[in-house]
Amino acid sequence: MRALVIGSTGGIGGAVADALAARGAEVVRLSRSGDGLDLTDEASVAAAAARTPGPFGLIFDATGALELGGAGPEKTIAAIDPAAMAAQFAVNAIGPALLLKHFHGALAREGRAVFATLSARVGSIGDNRLGGWISYRAAKAALNQIVRTAAVEIRRKRPEAVVVALHPGTVRTGLTAKFAGGHRTVAPDEAAANLLGVIDGLGPEDSGGFFAWDGARIPW
Repeated sequence: MRALVIGSTGGIGGAVADALAARGAEVVRLSRSGDGLDLTDEASVAAAAARTPGPFGLIFDATGALELGGAGPEKTIAAIDPAAMAAQFAVNAIGPALLLKHFHGALAREGRAVFATLSARVGSIGDNRLGGWISYRAAKAALNQIVRTAAVEIRRKRPEAVVVALHPGTVRTGLTAKFAGGHRTVAPDEAAANLLGVIDGLGPEDSGGFFAWDGARIPW
């Protein structure tokens, strides 16, 4: 199988790429630090797609950020900053949308092919009981809608394709180090094994879904 991992120098992305390689997959890695891929610049995304031809049996998007420009998650409505909120949407919603726009054509046309992107449980509207983290939550909720909508369209030309949002759990990476609190955390290699296990069990009927690291569906 050929697999593309976007965000391959991050903790989860690197672990997923390594796990796929250990399985014998041909892995293509893309990242900002390694390839200059800038999710906030459509020309950069389009250029990366042009020089990364498919077909791929798996495209795994491991991009995302919790803290941007020194601005962490808000604790109250009063802390909302429009520039910080826009930055969250640029990286966590619009960026993955551009990846879907420019890379979905690289999914294999024959047989099952998967486009998986990292979302977060806090992006679930139905599961939100604690409040706070408004910009990050909203950006991830937007990402979930983008995935759901893209899955509907992609299914028309690739009926065996699977397009999903995945929650990896709280993984011990630089992204979560300041915010893990009392949550159970897992190492990146364990998270990668969990996520690939979920992907292995998905079929076309699951396309457009939102799944946790243990395979459970997460409410929208």
